Amino acid sequence: MGDRRDLSESTLAEEIVYEGKFLRVRRDLARTPDGGETIREYILHPGAAAMVPFDADGRILVEWQYRYPRREHFIEIPAGKLDPGESFLDAARRELVEETGYAAAEWAPLTTIHPAIGFADERIDIFLCRDLERRAQQLDQGEFVDIEFVGLGWLVDELRAGRLTDVKTQIAVHWVERIVSGAWPWPAFERFGSG
Repeated sequence: MGDRRDLSESTLAEEIVYEGKFLRVRRDLARTPDGGETIREYILHPGAAAMVPFDADGRILVEWQYRYPRREHFIEIPAGKLDPGESFLDAARRELVEETGYAAAEWAPLTTIHPAIGFADERIDIFLCRDLERRAQQLDQGEFVDIEFVGLGWLVDELRAGRLTDVKTQIAVHWVERIVSGAWPWPAFERFGSG
């Protein structure tokens, strides 16, 4: 992209304007590159991990859940927020068991995304996993999730039809489609144990 200007901003003052059970909202006074000042408001997010679990037949384990902010049901890859001090991989391993009732023996990093860079600091690390073993689902109180194994072709069709709108799932499907087609190399799986 050629030479790039330094467009960095510096923090002059910061305050937490809202603190909830899960999220915090911060309002900063920032110095802009031209020497001016502006207000930057954004959500502080603990980070999350998502995964694309493959069964022995190459099908992908997805979730069906109702998302209250949109008042809609969504198809999504499994995901969940990090607990304090937890790594992204440890969160992925824990969330897979809790939400789906499956553990995976093999894991590989897929990509990192920042889904809402204009108003949140959220980071989601997405992993591939396979060699699944059935365990007991351990949903949080008030959490309702149905799971299903689907083919990659079905996910691609849902994406192209505009029915697969969750951003982490869309990105994962694009990556997996390219990997399965051979356009991109398959990541080397690393053995981390059965979690």
